[in-house]
Amino acid sequence: MIKILQYGEGNFLRAFADIYFHTLNREGGDYGVYVIKPTPSDKSDMLKLFEKQKNKYHVILRGTENGKTAETVCRVDSLEKIINPFSDYESYIALARDPDLKIIISNTTEAGICHNPNDPIEGFYDITYPAKLTKFLYERYRAGLDGVYILPTELIDGNADELKKCVNRYTELWQLPTDFKLWNNKKNFYCNTLVDRIVSGYPADEKTKTHLEELIGEADGLISVGEPFGLWAIEKKGDIAKYIKEGVHNIEVILTDDIGYYKKRKVRVLNGSHTNLVPAGLMLGAKTVYDCMTDEKLSAFVETTLKNEIVPYVSDDITATTVFANSVKDRFLNPFLNHLLASISLNSISKWKARVLPSFKDYYAARGRIAPNLTTGFSYLMALYSCIEKAGNIYEAKLHGHTVEINDDTMYLEYFAKKRSIRGFMSNADVWGEDLTRYEAFYDTVVTNIEKIKNGVCLLP
Repeated sequence: MIKILQYGEGNFLRAFADIYFHTLNREGGDYGVYVIKPTPSDKSDMLKLFEKQKNKYHVILRGTENGKTAETVCRVDSLEKIINPFSDYESYIALARDPDLKIIISNTTEAGICHNPNDPIEGFYDITYPAKLTKFLYERYRAGLDGVYILPTELIDGNADELKKCVNRYTELWQLPTDFKLWNNKKNFYCNTLVDRIVSGYPADEKTKTHLEELIGEADGLISVGEPFGLWAIEKKGDIAKYIKEGVHNIEVILTDDIGYYKKRKVRVLNGSHTNLVPAGLMLGAKTVYDCMTDEKLSAFVETTLKNEIVPYVSDDITATTVFANSVKDRFLNPFLNHLLASISLNSISKWKARVLPSFKDYYAARGRIAPNLTTGFSYLMALYSCIEKAGNIYEAKLHGHTVEINDDTMYLEYFAKKRSIRGFMSNADVWGEDLTRYEAFYDTVVTNIEKIKNGVCLLP
């Protein structure tokens, strides 16, 4: 058996990595996942549910296929054991000495990959995940075994690179042997990854729960709900292809030497088109992404933005990026996801800078003029923020016939609540990393557009 150590028992990994290994087993593989509870608290008594259900649970993928809604049920049985290392440390550390262990996966939130110089080597209860991993790898080194493939799924740039840096820092902090550091750097393969599947988790309301349990045919306290789309891009290192199989196995897995392309593609195409759409959708009265995609003007706005202003500037392989863009549009049309625009609008300023500005700059460099739809999206963003008023500790944008709570950096919210200038905000390099008014016609177009929006004019054709 190929054994996988998994830090994290949450919905995402169960509807992503674990269903992948389950599918490989159905295809003739021999994989077993050993789930490690990464934190001591368990308010939901999830470990008891795993024990009650003998580590079996259902994933339900809800979406559209050929224009029709579809719900696919999969009973997942790839989990061999759920280990609470805080009460059963020996079972946990025994895996470090197991030659069949080949892969370590983690999903400890973006904040989980960090270094704390106060973490003691004797500790475990409240030390960081990288500290726990360092201790685990040290036990494996002492057992004289080969290294493993380490695949973090946390959503940070260079997730494996950052994790490796943390492990090496703990090695130095705790003054572990030089040979261990050499072993860690040579024998363990830290593979950067990019994961992409929207997982909404356990049904939030009784009606949906009842419906899903009727689909399953039994009660299940561990139901995990996700979308059909799934992509796992993994940096190709060592002999990882012996253990991680490429192709579509419920999710699509790609081993690549260029993880950066997949990161760039997701950020610009999926996240960027989201971010550019949301302010326009909010100001035009939509509540969800699905609302936008079933509105003729808003859906056309997404379509033309992707086709003309985002896709051509992701990579030279426009065909591959177009295929991904088409899948994104299908995902936006998923009626089950219920993506609230107000939720997606969180931290819109930093999101526009990271997700949209790079496409805007590439278009400008290639065409010598501002990108029309990205400029329209930015105009709606500035118009939305120009409507901000402070009500107690809440910042609200009062729009035509409805009010939207805006959540962002307080400094930005205060700026707009005080009705300060658009030029001052657009030219602030501390906000954008540069002066946006330097792009010819950008500021003038945005200001003109804001005036039109305030007068009730729709900027979308």
